[in-house]
Amino acid sequence: MLPSFYQTFLEKYLNHSQLITLKLLVWLLQNQKQVRLERLAATLPLPIQQNSRRRHLQRFLTLNALSVVLLWFPIIEAIINQHFKLGSQLTIAMDRRAWKENNVLMVSVIYQKRALPIFWVMLEKDGSTNLVEQQKVLRPVIRLLKTYKLVVIGDREFHSIELADWLHRQNISFVFRQKHNTTFREKRQKFKPLNNIPIHPGIRQFYTNIHLTQKSGFGRFNLAVYWKRKYRGKQEGDAWYLLTNLPDLESAVKIYSQRFGIEAMFKDCKTGGYNLEGSKANPDRLVRIILLIALAMTSAWLQGQRTKLQRQQLYVCRTQEKGRTRKRHSNFWIGLYGQNWITAFHECQIWVEELMGSIRNKLRFYRQGLKAMSLIQQAL
Repeated sequence: MLPSFYQTFLEKYLNHSQLITLKLLVWLLQNQKQVRLERLAATLPLPIQQNSRRRHLQRFLTLNALSVVLLWFPIIEAIINQHFKLGSQLTIAMDRRAWKENNVLMVSVIYQKRALPIFWVMLEKDGSTNLVEQQKVLRPVIRLLKTYKLVVIGDREFHSIELADWLHRQNISFVFRQKHNTTFREKRQKFKPLNNIPIHPGIRQFYTNIHLTQKSGFGRFNLAVYWKRKYRGKQEGDAWYLLTNLPDLESAVKIYSQRFGIEAMFKDCKTGGYNLEGSKANPDRLVRIILLIALAMTSAWLQGQRTKLQRQQLYVCRTQEKGRTRKRHSNFWIGLYGQNWITAFHECQIWVEELMGSIRNKLRFYRQGLKAMSLIQQAL
């Protein structure tokens, strides 16, 4: 179910029938966890033939109104404004993922160890991105979030000094992981590869005003070198070499460590959630499918957050077990499981009521569960 404030923005650009189709598609994504058009058409609850349902979805996914900028930007901006104070710091993660022949570059905001998608483009090539493509996906995000203090982070694909310099000239902070063979130079020293720095687990070093690479025309930045200590028998395989314009090592390491929230988001998009890698859509249609996933994903996340605030998550998922440091279920999965639980109840309501009537000594608990369902399905 879409939150009510989503619909306020969506109905500005979609007519009534288009909005209903979008609601049906988001509902199907939540229940089927599948983005393949054939699967969606097979379960689309319209009383028309299957081929007609498939053509209906195909036409819908070609609408010009299904624009990330038109539909998604106002929604994600509203979500960010709800959870961050204006002028506060936002961690913005860049990442690129390839699914079969599809190559997508995405920018997300990190919140509570999870990435929420902001903007994405399909690349018309295989392999890594260049500065022009990186600027193309960052510029709209910078304009959208101009009232916040942004820190852009990226893995070793985004190690270029050109990208760092471009952001620095716009007064935007950054933390980019570097390849170990990248060369750097301290003041009055010779250039040397990063892997010439003596390192060991637990190292925490911070170099200020270094030159990165032997390209001329770029300013000096800072370099954080960090290798996490062995913890509970686990040892990180590599040290982090982080190029940044932040003033200290602690800030750079803490912010870059948030990058792994984007792994959780992509897992939700792929086999762990909506099976995006199974899509056979062309690039234009795939951009719109990712838009539908963004609507479905954030709806579930907001619903899960609300369920936890209502203290009803015990009806949806297992609690955190003793000795387990990580939460078993995120807000996203709490929201998704909660909606699926309620849908299953309505599908099987006659049987459930017969069962409740036959086990009278549990009736008090059943009533408490029905109250929990009522709270969970209240509109956001």
